[in-house]
Amino acid sequence: MLWTRWLVLLCFWGAAGGEQQPEKMEFSPADAARRQRSPPPVPPLDFGFVPAAVYSTHAYYEPGGIGILFHMVHAFLYLVQPNSFPKDLIVKVIQQNMGGIKIEEWRKPENVVLLLQGIYYEAGFLLCSTIGVLFVVLTPIIGTCFCVCRCCENCGGEMHQRQRKNADCQRGFYTASLVATSIFIALGVMMAYAANHNVSGHIKNTRRLINTNIRDLKMFANNTPAQIEFMTAQYTTAKNKFLSDLDNISPLLGGRIHSQLEKEVVTSLDGALRMAGAKVESAIKAMRETKEALENVSSSLQALQEGTAKIQASLSGERASLSNTLSDPACTNGAVSPTCNAIRLTLSQLRINADYSTLSDVGHALANVETVLRTDLTNIVQKGYASFNDTPKLVKDQTRNIVTALPRVKSMLDKIATDIYGFSKMFPVEASLVNFTIFLNDGQKKIESYYPQMDQMDFYRWIACVGALCMVVLILAFNILGLLCGTCGFDKQATPTTRGCLSNTGGNLLMAGVGFSFIFGWILMVIVTVLFVVGGNVEKLVCEPLANRQLFKIIDTPFLVHPAKKNFLPGMLFQNPNIDLTIGSMYRECYENNGLYHALQLETMFNINAFLNRTVYNKDLAKVLESVQVDLRDITLLEQAGRDNLVNFANSGIGLIDYEAYLAEVNKGVTLVDLLTFSADLENQADQLPRGALENALKGHASSIRQIHKDLVVPMEQTMRYVKARSTLSQSIKLLQRTSNDLPVKVNNILSAIDAAEYLITNNATHVVKQETKGYTQSLVGYFTQYTDWVRHSLTAEVAQCKPISNIVDSFEIVGCSFIVDSLNTFWFGLGGCCILLIPSIIFSIKLAKYYRRMDTEDVFEDSPYPGTPTLFPRASAPLNPDWYPES
Repeated sequence: MLWTRWLVLLCFWGAAGGEQQPEKMEFSPADAARRQRSPPPVPPLDFGFVPAAVYSTHAYYEPGGIGILFHMVHAFLYLVQPNSFPKDLIVKVIQQNMGGIKIEEWRKPENVVLLLQGIYYEAGFLLCSTIGVLFVVLTPIIGTCFCVCRCCENCGGEMHQRQRKNADCQRGFYTASLVATSIFIALGVMMAYAANHNVSGHIKNTRRLINTNIRDLKMFANNTPAQIEFMTAQYTTAKNKFLSDLDNISPLLGGRIHSQLEKEVVTSLDGALRMAGAKVESAIKAMRETKEALENVSSSLQALQEGTAKIQASLSGERASLSNTLSDPACTNGAVSPTCNAIRLTLSQLRINADYSTLSDVGHALANVETVLRTDLTNIVQKGYASFNDTPKLVKDQTRNIVTALPRVKSMLDKIATDIYGFSKMFPVEASLVNFTIFLNDGQKKIESYYPQMDQMDFYRWIACVGALCMVVLILAFNILGLLCGTCGFDKQATPTTRGCLSNTGGNLLMAGVGFSFIFGWILMVIVTVLFVVGGNVEKLVCEPLANRQLFKIIDTPFLVHPAKKNFLPGMLFQNPNIDLTIGSMYRECYENNGLYHALQLETMFNINAFLNRTVYNKDLAKVLESVQVDLRDITLLEQAGRDNLVNFANSGIGLIDYEAYLAEVNKGVTLVDLLTFSADLENQADQLPRGALENALKGHASSIRQIHKDLVVPMEQTMRYVKARSTLSQSIKLLQRTSNDLPVKVNNILSAIDAAEYLITNNATHVVKQETKGYTQSLVGYFTQYTDWVRHSLTAEVAQCKPISNIVDSFEIVGCSFIVDSLNTFWFGLGGCCILLIPSIIFSIKLAKYYRRMDTEDVFEDSPYPGTPTLFPRASAPLNPDWYPES
């Protein structure tokens, strides 16, 4: 029937074997020089538990007290057959006799060797069987001869007992020996009866094992479709989680990027931004100081230029007036001419010393600094942190195409779910299981119909075994009754011819026991020998190798059944003997309660991996995931205009200012010479001239110069504005002189710090973003990987758990070996012991009966007829009979 073929494919759920596995989606990162970080683990999904079947069969047997007897029998069989299991011998015998056993084939040397190896293995059984056969043959012969011999009054048949001094000691020895022998025979009977009763007592357990095994098989068949349906339905869990994460890509991926940046990049970036911020603050401070210094220079220069301009104008007018005075003809006089010439030579000193009008203007440099300060450099750090805090928003903006593709992705996943469900319904698993259940029900009914016959056969078996034991019990009863009657009726004062009736009865019962021993002994030994040969070999060749699984190795031997068929089981089930499937491996998997899919290695026939990879790892889905791209390279901390302003600031012209000229002018006095000294010298020179208009004019000039000093120079030098302007100009010039040297370096430091921070973003941060994006896509794929792994694990360990199959084998071992074979072996072991003990029982009974039976004659001692000799001569004497004497 078709359904029998589907029976072994109960949990089949895969694609046809031989298909190549398609490539999975891989999101391998580009090779980077920086340290690679392993992606975060995929969050585990809870697919629940596959509905498990609770099997009721407990294929375990503990024999209890009778187990001691079983161990005794096993020990005896080990003494008889200590050789290991002849696996190679059996395999060779099977392989060389595949076409049937032919007598002429055994004449070949290789077969003769196998025969000798078999005889060597069975040597213990052959020896014991030979002893049994000899016992069977010799017992009736010896019994017949013994009876004939006794009828001829030989072999102890003479009813005459000679008197001996140690008669009481011998009688006691024979009594004790017979009692001990009878006790051991009784123990053997009880052992055999216990084994016989053990078989009958376990008939109900056999029915229970049959019923529970069939019930488990039904549960196996009924539960498998529900397990497969549950397994296919769990694809929805992975699908919903996939869609949920894809829908929430902004907070999930953005949050992961932000979190990882805080661990790996923000720490470095924080230092870089702090460094950039410190440098920016330092530069801004320098810029402001520069601006303030330039403003101070500009205002101070203006104030100094205004003050010196008035003095310059007054001194210029006075110098011109004095020059006109010295142009008077009176100065050409020879005595006056040297003095006029001397005064004329000092006219050049009558001017201002610090000429601030010649200093360069700083207005252009001040305008450049003001332009740079209008650039918001303080926002660089905040802008750097904001670029990371806005990562989720950036991810959302860059993955809008993913969100818009959600309906299409959902339809793809729904199609995959439909394909998986349709594939699970493609094969008639449920119909096959229904047919299998019907087969189990019919089989159970047939088995139950044999229960009355089994009970009847067991009853006959029990009667037969009890009958055999009754033979021994009969002999044992004669021995016990004979001992009781003989012991109780024995009278030491009575002579052998005058022994009492009770004692004589005891002796007769013992001899009856001997007679029945000869009659039943060989029959019992026939039973023992047959059961020993059958039960012992079944134990050594079937039960023991079945218990240690050596029997499976014979069946699983390659090419055992056919030279062209490697393995027996897959050849029978799948017509493919090359599959590496053995009965031993299947039993181990089922014993561990794994799935039938794994136990039968159905993946070699139906590759579920190929189907899942082809269905779940869809190429269209891979394209959607490959489009998940996030980039932080567009983040700019300082715009190009700000960079140009910083460069312009470095090139603002501060370095072109003639600081030495400024400092030189600041350090000069207001006038080139002291006007008071000049005016005093001019008066002294005027006094050297002849009195007249020239003298008075020169003194008037001296008075004017003194007045200029008093009205212009002294107030200017003493006013705070002049002093402050001069001091401020000096300090500002010195500050600008220092700043002009550090300014390009500070600007370059700012630009380098900003470049370093942007490098962290565009390289390190971008690397982290790639890693997190890869981890995110891998987590999405990981949901389906978890599902496929869960399906694979479920098929291996949870779906269609084949424990009932191993339970059938274990139940067969329990029923066949523990219930039947062990009990059978214990029965013949006990009965065989009784048969062996019948030999000493016969001897001791014959010897002891002589002391209990009434003899016909006895030894009588009388005096020697020769005088002088104390010797007493025994003579036979018949017992006194009153009929022999006449009445008086």
